[in-house]
Amino acid sequence: MSDELQNLRAEIDGIDDELLKLISRRAQRAQAIGRLKQGSVYRPEREAQILRRIKDANPGPLSSETAARLFREIMSACLALEKPLTVAYLGPQGTFTQAAAQKQFGHAAQTADCASIDEVFRKVAARQTDYGVVPVENSTEGAIGRTLDLLLDTPLKICGEVVLRVHQHLLRKTAGLENIKTVYSHPQSFAQCHEWLNQNLPNVKRVNAASNADAARLAAEEEITAAIAGEGAAEHYKLHMVVQNIEDEPDNTTRFLVLGGHDAAPSGRDKTSIVMAAPNRPGAVHDLLGPFARNGVSMTKLESRPSGAGLWEYVFYVDVEGHQQDGPVANAITELKGLAPFFKVLGSYPMAVL
Repeated sequence: MSDELQNLRAEIDGIDDELLKLISRRAQRAQAIGRLKQGSVYRPEREAQILRRIKDANPGPLSSETAARLFREIMSACLALEKPLTVAYLGPQGTFTQAAAQKQFGHAAQTADCASIDEVFRKVAARQTDYGVVPVENSTEGAIGRTLDLLLDTPLKICGEVVLRVHQHLLRKTAGLENIKTVYSHPQSFAQCHEWLNQNLPNVKRVNAASNADAARLAAEEEITAAIAGEGAAEHYKLHMVVQNIEDEPDNTTRFLVLGGHDAAPSGRDKTSIVMAAPNRPGAVHDLLGPFARNGVSMTKLESRPSGAGLWEYVFYVDVEGHQQDGPVANAITELKGLAPFFKVLGSYPMAVL
């Protein structure tokens, strides 16, 4: 072994010792803050501020995303010293929603997989878990209707969002594309990989599964089957990633919501989600959008959805930039409450740290 290599390794050992001391000091300070806090020790706005600062200050050579992931895990471990957070997610294990939950809360959080989006809402509302993570929209396939419907009546607040680049892989027990008779996946994943399947497996039977992870479980049972799912499902069910990144749109992204029993305070870069109904008269929707324009509030999303109150009755889901405590957003909300027959603020929360 060369002297140069030995010197470099000795230097790394010294850096590791310093890192350990600094992480321990950070954990001690986090414990002290936890003792001073009242209520929830998890503050999404504070964590978002830290991660943004880390990404902005990152000198490299690690990417900003990698640096943020490292600090997310440090924060997760420090938070768990007080009491590990419990997080419900749309399961089973290996789903993209689990990956989103781990991205938001780190691996020190205790996750509980749920069979449905409804169950995630129920667990958090009943305080069986501290938080829940559910999908709300995909850049290719659009909104997740069940999540939007449940937001109408829940007492829960949206206190965070997670944006996850979704990479779909073809998984199976053995390597290669030969002798695949059936492919399992969730309908949304089939839609996201439609053209790839037409070109590469045109005559293979496609069977819907309850989730991508469940598709991977089914593919693990037979060698003549395959699944479309994510890396987490491949690891959990010990499957080969035969072909990676088969999604038709390379920027395929899913947005997830974090549900909890409390609001998030302003972080400096926030989003507010609102749902409202329009009165049944000409120009009603135009009138509801007016307060945003008059107060200089930028909308990032407008989605209509049947309200369930009657035939052709709709509610409108709106995301805007800013926190509900910010002056322009607060003024727009005040105006809207006087205009809309139904109005609800679903929550204000930090914009996702990518």
